[in-house]
Amino acid sequence: MNSKMSGTARLITCIASMAMIFVLFLPIWRIELSAPQYPEGLVLKIYADRIGGDVDIVNGLNHYIGMRTLHTRDFVEFIALPYIIGGLISIGLLVALVNRRRLFYGWISLFLLIAVISMVDFYRWEYNYGHNLDESAPIKVPGMAYQPPLIGYKQLLNFSAYSIPDKGGWIFAAAGGLLVLAGFLEIRKRRNYKAHHSPVPALAALLLILTSLTGCSSGPSPIHYGQDNCDNCKMTITDRRFGFEILTEKGKAYKFDDIHCLLDFIRSGRIPKKDIAGIYFADFSGNGQLLGQQSCYLLKSPVLHSPMNGDIAAFASLDSMNKYKKDLQGQLVSWKDLYR
Repeated sequence: MNSKMSGTARLITCIASMAMIFVLFLPIWRIELSAPQYPEGLVLKIYADRIGGDVDIVNGLNHYIGMRTLHTRDFVEFIALPYIIGGLISIGLLVALVNRRRLFYGWISLFLLIAVISMVDFYRWEYNYGHNLDESAPIKVPGMAYQPPLIGYKQLLNFSAYSIPDKGGWIFAAAGGLLVLAGFLEIRKRRNYKAHHSPVPALAALLLILTSLTGCSSGPSPIHYGQDNCDNCKMTITDRRFGFEILTEKGKAYKFDDIHCLLDFIRSGRIPKKDIAGIYFADFSGNGQLLGQQSCYLLKSPVLHSPMNGDIAAFASLDSMNKYKKDLQGQLVSWKDLYR
């Protein structure tokens, strides 16, 4: 059995290794914080060798809740990580040069092991900072912890926290995805399976998927009536017939108790229009379903008496709307009519 790597695997190894050079210089992870007093948001950027972004402002806020301040010098990871990434790059190029399949498998395993250990260490870091609080802090909420999400969105008091890979992190993830694909192709080749498709389309498809991950949203977030507050007027959302939501490209959901609040929020410019991935309306029937802006029917009527007098109800179909239209004495309107 030939122990050499295929040309595709060697090419992918070189591409992945060279791509990781950018990981040494670009931010790998970012944590975004937003609150009414910081409408433009605060950002922490984690590089291979330092913490960047609005560190001083965040440290000032951490003082009030008893969290330790963030300093690059306090993390041994920032000393070790550049050497680890540099080592992965060097080993990858060496594997491509030596051209041995076993070394290639070993390098993939090492790559994935470092990725898992890094995420576990990052979680441990967030947990320690979010739970080990100073008892003499000015603000103390019994039972409250301030651990940011490992990935995704989380509400921390009046701050919305969003954690996601940054440019360097996406490059690292793409390199890992390519290596896993190359390893799969090598195993398939070794077992003498016939490939029904060329690996080139597969590589292109994987790159397309990995590239699109940064902009994907996972769909609307359910509104928890009686618990969620309106992101504009801060009132608790209680009426199941009304409920509105803006979903950003990054998957963050802003919820509202009335169309009036949703429109006011958009016009205030608190989030750029280009960042809006979708707008959703609760079905007036009260079943909790969120209807997409483009696929629902809107009825305007002063008889509705919605929470903030926006007086707009959404329906999944014309038949559903017509059941209420006569009693509500309303008229059909479009999103463009409302937004003007």
